Amino acid sequence: MADSTSSKKQIPLRLSASLYDELARWADDDFRSINGQIEYLLTQAVKERRKKTFKEKTDD
Repeated sequence: MADSTSSKKQIPLRLSASLYDELARWADDDFRSINGQIEYLLTQAVKERRKKTFKEKTDD
């Protein structure tokens, strides 16, 4: 059985055609699959949110 920290979850995702096309172009520019690009962007967003949350807590 795979370790839960290294396994990936599958989720259904619905995107507009225009957003999909934009992500596909961006992924191509970055030499990633669309799935890889979405995962990369979500990872970056979570990192930024963590930094923001940490900064807000330390500013108090």
